[in-house]
Amino acid sequence: MKLDIDREKELQEIVELVARICGTPTALITLIAEDLQHIKFKIGFDKSTTRRQDAFCNHVIEQKGVMIVPDATKDLRFVDNTLVTGHPNIRFYAGAPLTTSDGHSLGSLCVIDREPRELSPLQEQMLAALAKQVIQLLEFDASVQILKQQFIDARESENKLRSFFESSSSCHLLLNRDMEIVVFNKAVENFLRAVKDAELRTGAKMIDFIDPSLIPVFHKNFKKALAGKVTTIERMVDYKHGKMWWSITFDPARNAAGEIIGVSYHASDITRRVEKEKQVQAQNDSLRHIAFMQSHELRRPVASISGIMNLIKAGNYGADKELYQLMEAAVNELDEKIKLIVNETLPAN
Repeated sequence: MKLDIDREKELQEIVELVARICGTPTALITLIAEDLQHIKFKIGFDKSTTRRQDAFCNHVIEQKGVMIVPDATKDLRFVDNTLVTGHPNIRFYAGAPLTTSDGHSLGSLCVIDREPRELSPLQEQMLAALAKQVIQLLEFDASVQILKQQFIDARESENKLRSFFESSSSCHLLLNRDMEIVVFNKAVENFLRAVKDAELRTGAKMIDFIDPSLIPVFHKNFKKALAGKVTTIERMVDYKHGKMWWSITFDPARNAAGEIIGVSYHASDITRRVEKEKQVQAQNDSLRHIAFMQSHELRRPVASISGIMNLIKAGNYGADKELYQLMEAAVNELDEKIKLIVNETLPAN
Protein backbone atom coordinates (compact mmCIF):
# COMPACT_ATOMS: atom_id res chain seq x y z
CA MET A 1 0.00 0.00 0.00
CA LYS A 2 1.49 3.30 -1.11
CA LEU A 3 0.67 6.16 1.23
CA ASP A 4 1.24 9.87 1.28
CA ILE A 5 4.36 10.79 3.28
CA ASP A 6 2.33 12.92 5.71
CA ARG A 7 -0.11 10.04 6.17
CA GLU A 8 2.75 7.65 6.96
CA LYS A 9 4.00 10.04 9.64
CA GLU A 10 0.55 10.23 11.24
CA LEU A 11 0.19 6.45 11.28
CA GLN A 12 3.62 5.99 12.84
CA GLU A 13 2.72 8.55 15.50
CA ILE A 14 -0.46 6.57 16.30
CA VAL A 15 1.64 3.41 16.78
CA GLU A 16 3.97 5.21 19.19
CA LEU A 17 1.03 6.82 21.00
CA VAL A 18 -0.87 3.57 21.58
CA ALA A 19 2.30 1.94 22.94
CA ARG A 20 2.65 4.75 25.49
CA ILE A 21 -1.04 4.65 26.44
CA CYS A 22 -1.00 0.90 26.97
CA GLY A 23 2.48 0.84 28.54
CA THR A 24 3.84 -1.81 26.16
CA PRO A 25 7.22 -1.97 24.41
CA THR A 26 5.66 -2.99 21.12
CA ALA A 27 2.80 -1.70 18.94
CA LEU A 28 1.97 -2.54 15.31
CA ILE A 29 -0.33 -1.70 12.43
CA THR A 30 -0.77 -4.91 10.45
CA LEU A 31 -2.55 -5.72 7.20
CA ILE A 32 -3.62 -9.26 6.34
CA ALA A 33 -2.98 -10.72 2.86
CA GLU A 34 -3.78 -14.19 1.52
CA ASP A 35 -0.77 -15.97 3.07
CA LEU A 36 1.08 -13.23 4.93
CA GLN A 37 0.63 -10.61 7.61
CA HIS A 38 2.27 -7.33 6.55
CA ILE A 39 3.55 -5.15 9.38
CA LYS A 40 3.31 -1.64 7.93
CA PHE A 41 4.07 0.55 10.97
CA LYS A 42 5.76 -0.61 14.18
CA ILE A 43 7.70 0.13 17.32
CA GLY A 44 9.72 -2.50 19.19
CA PHE A 45 9.39 -5.18 16.51
CA ASP A 46 11.99 -6.35 13.95
CA LYS A 47 9.80 -8.26 11.46
CA SER A 48 8.07 -6.78 8.43
CA THR A 49 6.01 -9.90 7.63
CA THR A 50 4.87 -13.10 9.32
CA ARG A 51 2.96 -16.10 8.10
CA ARG A 52 -0.76 -15.49 8.26
CA GLN A 53 -1.29 -18.74 10.15
CA ASP A 54 0.96 -17.39 12.95
CA ALA A 55 -0.64 -13.93 13.07
CA PHE A 56 -2.69 -12.99 16.13
CA CYS A 57 -4.30 -10.46 13.78
CA ASN A 58 -5.82 -13.37 11.85
CA HIS A 59 -8.09 -13.93 14.87
CA VAL A 60 -8.72 -10.22 15.51
CA ILE A 61 -10.28 -9.62 12.08
CA GLU A 62 -12.88 -12.30 12.79
CA GLN A 63 -14.46 -10.29 15.61
CA LYS A 64 -15.83 -6.78 16.02
CA GLY A 65 -14.26 -5.57 19.24
CA VAL A 66 -10.83 -5.58 20.86
CA MET A 67 -9.27 -9.01 21.34
CA ILE A 68 -7.19 -9.34 24.51
CA VAL A 69 -4.84 -12.25 25.27
CA PRO A 70 -3.45 -11.75 28.82
CA ASP A 71 -1.03 -14.71 28.57
CA ALA A 72 -0.52 -16.44 25.24
CA THR A 73 1.08 -19.49 26.90
CA LYS A 74 -2.25 -20.21 28.55
CA ASP A 75 -4.41 -19.61 25.46
CA LEU A 76 -5.03 -22.78 23.43
CA ARG A 77 -5.16 -20.75 20.20
CA PHE A 78 -1.57 -19.55 20.64
CA VAL A 79 0.23 -21.91 23.00
CA ASP A 80 2.09 -23.62 20.10
CA ASN A 81 2.44 -20.44 17.99
CA THR A 82 6.03 -19.90 16.80
CA LEU A 83 5.80 -16.22 17.82
CA VAL A 84 5.07 -17.42 21.36
CA THR A 85 7.43 -20.39 21.63
CA GLY A 86 10.23 -18.49 19.90
CA HIS A 87 11.29 -14.95 19.11
CA PRO A 88 9.76 -12.44 19.93
CA ASN A 89 8.27 -14.58 22.77
CA ILE A 90 4.86 -12.91 22.83
CA ARG A 91 2.95 -13.24 26.09
CA PHE A 92 0.49 -10.35 26.16
CA TYR A 93 -1.47 -9.24 23.07
CA ALA A 94 -4.33 -6.80 22.53
CA GLY A 95 -5.61 -5.90 19.06
CA ALA A 96 -8.45 -3.88 17.57
CA PRO A 97 -9.64 -4.71 14.02
CA LEU A 98 -9.16 -2.18 11.21
CA THR A 99 -12.65 -2.40 9.72
CA THR A 100 -13.59 -0.27 6.71
CA SER A 101 -16.84 1.64 6.38
CA ASP A 102 -18.22 -1.14 4.17
CA GLY A 103 -17.41 -3.84 6.75
CA HIS A 104 -14.14 -5.31 5.49
CA SER A 105 -11.44 -6.01 8.09
CA LEU A 106 -8.02 -5.22 6.67
CA GLY A 107 -5.84 -5.92 9.69
CA SER A 108 -5.32 -4.62 13.21
CA LEU A 109 -3.82 -2.04 15.52
CA CYS A 110 -2.23 -4.01 18.33
CA VAL A 111 0.04 -3.79 21.35
CA ILE A 112 2.39 -6.58 22.50
CA ASP A 113 4.43 -7.39 25.60
CA ARG A 114 6.78 -10.20 26.62
CA GLU A 115 5.18 -10.25 30.03
CA PRO A 116 1.59 -11.35 30.85
CA ARG A 117 -0.68 -8.43 31.72
CA GLU A 118 -4.13 -6.82 31.31
CA LEU A 119 -5.52 -3.57 29.86
CA SER A 120 -7.60 -1.14 31.84
CA PRO A 121 -11.04 -0.26 30.40
CA LEU A 122 -9.70 3.18 29.41
CA GLN A 123 -6.68 1.66 27.63
CA GLU A 124 -8.98 -0.74 25.79
CA GLN A 125 -11.25 2.15 24.72
CA MET A 126 -8.26 4.19 23.52
CA LEU A 127 -6.96 1.21 21.49
CA ALA A 128 -10.34 0.86 19.77
CA ALA A 129 -10.60 4.60 19.14
CA LEU A 130 -7.10 4.81 17.65
CA ALA A 131 -7.88 1.81 15.42
CA LYS A 132 -10.80 3.79 13.98
CA GLN A 133 -8.46 6.72 13.44
CA VAL A 134 -6.07 4.45 11.54
CA ILE A 135 -8.79 3.14 9.23
CA GLN A 136 -10.04 6.69 8.57
CA LEU A 137 -6.54 7.72 7.52
CA LEU A 138 -6.15 4.64 5.32
CA GLU A 139 -9.54 5.13 3.67
CA PHE A 140 -8.88 8.84 3.17
CA ASP A 141 -5.52 8.15 1.58
CA ALA A 142 -7.04 5.44 -0.62
CA SER A 143 -9.72 7.90 -1.74
CA VAL A 144 -7.07 10.50 -2.53
CA GLN A 145 -5.08 7.92 -4.51
CA ILE A 146 -8.20 6.98 -6.46
CA LEU A 147 -8.91 10.62 -7.21
CA LYS A 148 -5.31 11.15 -8.29
CA GLN A 149 -5.47 8.14 -10.58
CA GLN A 150 -8.78 9.27 -12.02
CA PHE A 151 -7.24 12.68 -12.65
CA ILE A 152 -4.22 11.08 -14.35
CA ASP A 153 -6.47 8.81 -16.43
CA ALA A 154 -8.64 11.77 -17.40
CA ARG A 155 -5.59 13.79 -18.44
CA GLU A 156 -4.26 10.88 -20.50
CA SER A 157 -7.66 10.42 -22.12
CA GLU A 158 -7.85 14.15 -22.76
CA ASN A 159 -4.37 14.13 -24.31
CA LYS A 160 -5.29 11.22 -26.59
CA LEU A 161 -8.48 12.97 -27.63
CA ARG A 162 -6.61 16.24 -28.20
CA SER A 163 -4.00 14.40 -30.29
CA PHE A 164 -6.72 12.90 -32.47
CA PHE A 165 -8.55 16.22 -32.59
CA GLU A 166 -5.48 18.11 -33.77
CA SER A 167 -4.22 15.44 -36.19
CA SER A 168 -7.56 15.10 -37.99
CA SER A 169 -7.66 16.51 -41.52
CA SER A 170 -11.36 17.32 -41.03
CA CYS A 171 -12.54 20.60 -39.54
CA HIS A 172 -13.93 20.27 -35.99
CA LEU A 173 -15.49 23.00 -33.87
CA LEU A 174 -17.51 23.12 -30.67
CA LEU A 175 -20.06 25.93 -30.57
CA ASN A 176 -22.13 27.11 -27.63
CA ARG A 177 -25.85 27.73 -27.87
CA ASP A 178 -25.19 31.30 -29.09
CA MET A 179 -23.10 30.03 -32.02
CA GLU A 180 -19.91 31.24 -30.37
CA ILE A 181 -16.73 29.20 -30.92
CA VAL A 182 -15.65 27.30 -27.80
CA VAL A 183 -12.84 25.17 -29.26
CA PHE A 184 -11.49 24.32 -32.71
CA ASN A 185 -8.73 22.22 -34.25
CA LYS A 186 -5.77 23.21 -36.42
CA ALA A 187 -7.36 21.92 -39.62
CA VAL A 188 -10.16 24.50 -39.56
CA GLU A 189 -7.78 27.22 -38.34
CA ASN A 190 -5.33 26.58 -41.20
CA PHE A 191 -8.10 26.30 -43.81
CA LEU A 192 -9.75 29.61 -42.91
CA ARG A 193 -6.40 31.34 -42.78
CA ALA A 194 -5.51 30.07 -46.26
CA VAL A 195 -8.90 30.51 -47.95
CA LYS A 196 -10.43 33.53 -46.23
CA ASP A 197 -7.33 35.09 -44.66
CA ALA A 198 -9.28 34.93 -41.39
CA GLU A 199 -8.05 34.20 -37.86
CA LEU A 200 -10.22 32.02 -35.65
CA ARG A 201 -10.50 32.83 -31.96
CA THR A 202 -12.44 31.50 -29.01
CA GLY A 203 -15.62 33.48 -28.43
CA ALA A 204 -15.99 34.60 -32.06
CA LYS A 205 -19.32 34.16 -33.84
CA MET A 206 -19.22 31.15 -36.15
CA ILE A 207 -21.58 32.85 -38.58
CA ASP A 208 -18.78 35.32 -39.44
CA PHE A 209 -16.76 32.48 -40.97
CA ILE A 210 -19.52 30.65 -42.85
CA ASP A 211 -19.76 31.06 -46.62
CA PRO A 212 -22.84 33.22 -47.41
CA SER A 213 -24.32 30.45 -49.55
CA LEU A 214 -24.38 28.13 -46.53
CA ILE A 215 -25.80 30.51 -43.90
CA PRO A 216 -29.50 29.53 -44.31
CA VAL A 217 -28.62 25.82 -44.21
CA PHE A 218 -26.31 26.40 -41.23
CA HIS A 219 -29.06 28.12 -39.19
CA LYS A 220 -31.56 25.38 -40.01
CA ASN A 221 -29.32 22.46 -38.99
CA PHE A 222 -27.86 24.27 -35.97
CA LYS A 223 -31.38 24.58 -34.55
CA LYS A 224 -32.03 20.90 -35.24
CA ALA A 225 -28.88 19.95 -33.30
CA LEU A 226 -29.95 22.11 -30.33
CA ALA A 227 -33.21 20.16 -30.41
CA GLY A 228 -31.26 16.90 -30.14
CA LYS A 229 -31.13 15.77 -33.76
CA VAL A 230 -27.96 14.79 -35.65
CA THR A 231 -27.93 15.93 -39.29
CA THR A 232 -25.43 15.53 -42.13
CA ILE A 233 -25.51 17.52 -45.37
CA GLU A 234 -23.35 17.68 -48.50
CA ARG A 235 -22.76 21.04 -50.17
CA MET A 236 -20.52 22.56 -52.85
CA VAL A 237 -18.83 25.89 -52.08
CA ASP A 238 -17.15 28.03 -54.74
CA TYR A 239 -13.95 29.58 -53.34
CA LYS A 240 -11.46 31.81 -55.11
CA HIS A 241 -9.05 28.91 -55.58
CA GLY A 242 -11.78 26.58 -56.87
CA LYS A 243 -14.84 24.59 -55.94
CA MET A 244 -14.94 22.25 -52.96
CA TRP A 245 -17.49 19.72 -51.79
CA TRP A 246 -18.10 19.34 -48.05
CA SER A 247 -19.83 16.76 -45.88
CA ILE A 248 -21.02 18.70 -42.81
CA THR A 249 -22.39 17.15 -39.61
CA PHE A 250 -24.25 19.01 -36.86
CA ASP A 251 -24.18 16.99 -33.62
CA PRO A 252 -25.73 17.95 -30.24
CA ALA A 253 -23.00 18.60 -27.62
CA ARG A 254 -23.99 17.45 -24.14
CA ASN A 255 -22.53 17.94 -20.67
CA ALA A 256 -22.07 15.21 -18.05
CA ALA A 257 -25.72 15.56 -17.02
CA GLY A 258 -26.88 14.95 -20.60
CA GLU A 259 -27.99 18.55 -21.16
CA ILE A 260 -27.42 20.04 -24.62
CA ILE A 261 -24.93 22.87 -24.18
CA GLY A 262 -24.10 23.54 -27.82
CA VAL A 263 -23.32 21.95 -31.18
CA SER A 264 -20.36 19.95 -32.48
CA TYR A 265 -19.69 21.03 -36.07
CA HIS A 266 -17.67 18.68 -38.29
CA ALA A 267 -16.81 19.37 -41.95
CA SER A 268 -14.90 16.95 -44.20
CA ASP A 269 -13.56 17.65 -47.70
CA ILE A 270 -15.26 15.16 -50.04
CA THR A 271 -14.23 16.81 -53.33
CA ARG A 272 -12.25 13.78 -54.53
CA ARG A 273 -15.11 11.45 -53.70
CA VAL A 274 -17.61 13.58 -55.62
CA GLU A 275 -15.26 13.83 -58.62
CA LYS A 276 -14.83 10.06 -58.58
CA GLU A 277 -18.61 9.63 -58.46
CA LYS A 278 -18.93 11.95 -61.48
CA GLN A 279 -16.30 9.92 -63.33
CA VAL A 280 -18.17 6.70 -62.58
CA GLN A 281 -21.40 8.37 -63.73
CA ALA A 282 -19.77 9.37 -67.03
CA GLN A 283 -18.57 5.81 -67.53
CA ASN A 284 -22.07 4.51 -66.84
CA ASP A 285 -23.49 6.96 -69.40
CA SER A 286 -20.98 5.68 -71.97
CA LEU A 287 -21.96 2.11 -71.24
CA ARG A 288 -25.64 2.97 -71.67
CA HIS A 289 -24.82 4.57 -75.04
CA ILE A 290 -22.99 1.44 -76.12
CA ALA A 291 -25.92 -0.69 -74.99
CA PHE A 292 -28.21 1.53 -77.10
CA MET A 293 -25.99 1.06 -80.12
CA GLN A 294 -25.92 -2.67 -79.55
CA SER A 295 -29.69 -2.86 -79.36
CA HIS A 296 -30.45 -0.44 -82.24
CA GLU A 297 -27.48 0.27 -84.53
CA LEU A 298 -26.47 -3.38 -84.85
CA ARG A 299 -30.01 -4.56 -85.40
CA ARG A 300 -30.23 -3.29 -89.03
CA PRO A 301 -27.15 -5.05 -90.49
CA VAL A 302 -27.94 -8.20 -88.54
CA ALA A 303 -31.53 -8.09 -89.89
CA SER A 304 -30.21 -7.63 -93.43
CA ILE A 305 -27.87 -10.60 -93.10
CA SER A 306 -30.71 -12.70 -91.69
CA GLY A 307 -33.03 -11.74 -94.58
CA ILE A 308 -30.41 -12.50 -97.21
CA MET A 309 -29.72 -15.88 -95.64
CA ASN A 310 -33.43 -16.70 -95.81
CA LEU A 311 -33.40 -15.90 -99.61
CA ILE A 312 -30.33 -18.06 -100.11
CA LYS A 313 -31.99 -20.93 -98.27
CA ALA A 314 -35.18 -20.46 -100.35
CA GLY A 315 -33.10 -20.85 -103.56
CA ASN A 316 -31.56 -24.05 -102.21
CA TYR A 317 -28.28 -22.17 -101.67
CA GLY A 318 -27.99 -21.45 -105.38
CA ALA A 319 -28.05 -17.67 -104.93
CA ASP A 320 -26.86 -15.30 -107.66
CA LYS A 321 -24.00 -12.82 -107.34
CA GLU A 322 -26.25 -9.91 -106.31
CA LEU A 323 -27.34 -11.63 -103.09
CA TYR A 324 -23.73 -12.33 -102.14
CA GLN A 325 -22.86 -8.68 -102.76
CA LEU A 326 -25.73 -7.61 -100.50
CA MET A 327 -24.45 -10.09 -97.87
CA GLU A 328 -20.95 -8.59 -98.15
CA ALA A 329 -22.29 -5.03 -97.70
CA ALA A 330 -24.29 -6.04 -94.61
CA VAL A 331 -21.24 -7.79 -93.08
CA ASN A 332 -19.05 -4.73 -93.74
CA GLU A 333 -21.63 -2.46 -92.13
CA LEU A 334 -21.79 -4.76 -89.10
CA ASP A 335 -17.98 -4.74 -88.90
CA GLU A 336 -17.91 -0.92 -88.90
CA LYS A 337 -20.49 -0.75 -86.11
CA ILE A 338 -18.49 -3.19 -84.01
CA LYS A 339 -15.28 -1.17 -84.52
CA LEU A 340 -17.12 1.97 -83.42
CA ILE A 341 -18.32 0.27 -80.23
CA VAL A 342 -14.81 -1.03 -79.47
CA ASN A 343 -13.31 2.44 -79.97
CA GLU A 344 -15.84 4.01 -77.59
CA THR A 345 -15.20 1.32 -74.99
CA LEU A 346 -11.40 1.65 -74.93
CA PRO A 347 -10.02 4.34 -72.57
CA ALA A 348 -8.63 7.48 -74.16
CA ASN A 349 -4.83 7.71 -74.37
